[in-house]
Amino acid sequence: MNFKELLIRAKQNDIAAVEELLNMYTPLLVKESIVDGTFDKDLYQELCLRFMNCIEKFEL
Repeated sequence: MNFKELLIRAKQNDIAAVEELLNMYTPLLVKESIVDGTFDKDLYQELCLRFMNCIEKFEL
């Protein structure tokens, strides 16, 4: 399945598609959750929530 199809399914509340997208972007989310050399779990969770909100709002 290509990215666009995955995004469409995620926007239709397909949990498996949302999880797959989240897994694709986990390395970036982890990287951006490191502050002063320390992983910030709360920041990571916030970024994951914002990522999922962006999926909902993204227009195709």
